[in-house]
Amino acid sequence: MTDPNGPANSQPPAYSPPPAAGQPAPYNSAPPVGSGDYGSTSTTYPGKTLGIVAVVVAIFFNVIGLILGIVALVQSRKVGRKNGPAVAAIIIGAILTVVGIIVAVLVIGAIGAATGIANDALQACEAAGYTGTVTVQGVEIDCSTLSR
Repeated sequence: MTDPNGPANSQPPAYSPPPAAGQPAPYNSAPPVGSGDYGSTSTTYPGKTLGIVAVVVAIFFNVIGLILGIVALVQSRKVGRKNGPAVAAIIIGAILTVVGIIVAVLVIGAIGAATGIANDALQACEAAGYTGTVTVQGVEIDCSTLSR
């Protein structure tokens, strides 16, 4: 027997209207396009945890944290997500690396200058026979305290 109000072969419609406000979506329905909810209640995504680790590591081991931050940012960008901790790790790692290089250059320069003064003082005291005082680069040095 056929239904006089409809076709003989009844199929479900290709499109189902969304549920009314306040009603839950059917169990087997897909999330709306562009909602970003793909059935996961977790907010983790590739690179997020690595970005957080990179921030901590960047504080103590600058170059390693910088590299981890870059890796975390690339992972997050592949899935179309932003990763603030990874960006922070890159910035912290880069700034602290530059500061570390500047401090290293200053320390090496200071050590070189101190070594130069010490060598000059030793040569001046040697010329004076390790007695009395000599003036080296504006600093008065007692040669009797230097060992031969």
